[in-house]
Amino acid sequence: MFRTGSHRRRETGPAAPEALRLVEVTKRYGTGGGAVTALDGVTLGLERGTFTAVMGPSGSGKSTLLQCAAGLDRPDSGVVRVDGTELTGGSETELTRFRRGRVGFVFQQYNLLETLTVAQNTVLPLKLAGRRVERGRAREVLTSVGLGDRLGHRPDQLSGGQRQRVAIARALVTEPRVLFADEPTGALDTRSARQVLRLLQDVVRVHGRTVVMVTHDPVAAGYADSVVFLADGRLAGRTDAPTPDAVAERLAHLGDETTAGV
Repeated sequence: MFRTGSHRRRETGPAAPEALRLVEVTKRYGTGGGAVTALDGVTLGLERGTFTAVMGPSGSGKSTLLQCAAGLDRPDSGVVRVDGTELTGGSETELTRFRRGRVGFVFQQYNLLETLTVAQNTVLPLKLAGRRVERGRAREVLTSVGLGDRLGHRPDQLSGGQRQRVAIARALVTEPRVLFADEPTGALDTRSARQVLRLLQDVVRVHGRTVVMVTHDPVAAGYADSVVFLADGRLAGRTDAPTPDAVAERLAHLGDETTAGV
């Protein structure tokens, strides 16, 4: 079972300050001489109500970190806590239920169902979780992302930026504590990417959620409150109040420093 003592305290007392905590998390793929260590003892804590970008070169462990933190994959060792609940040791059914209730996801390729309308795509997580879909909920959340007039449209009638906004609305509809985004602007033009990044900022500043975003783009990272850098599966620094130039400079010197935790 999940360890949910922190969750109980959250209901009866002050909330814990962290939305996400990884402690000595390690993840390997393959066996023997061909084994690859994607994460090597990563320790990381992120406060609630923050927007964090995760960056590093290809193969640095960015997506693996996101997948382990979000409960999409299990680490080989270490502890992962999301919203005060430890994900270690639960069954797949429990993990799925937890994700559907307290975690949101946004991916590069939107993952919308082409046969469903915008409204139907948006409330799909509620239906999958067996939760009651209140009348007007789709309109409410889609209006919050600027698509209140597109409820009856299908994905093929939308631009790439609009599709990604639907994906964000779908991630928000369950009111998750943490929203994980994997290269959410990677398939978008500059203008659409800027709109999506501003929307992710609003998810934090207006809705009070926590956003963790993997990106390769220093400009996208500049929209975050802080940037965490990975190199060879290890944490390699952190920059607060990032600018694109500062991020690009740090990326160019990732091999110069490695830290055990941030």
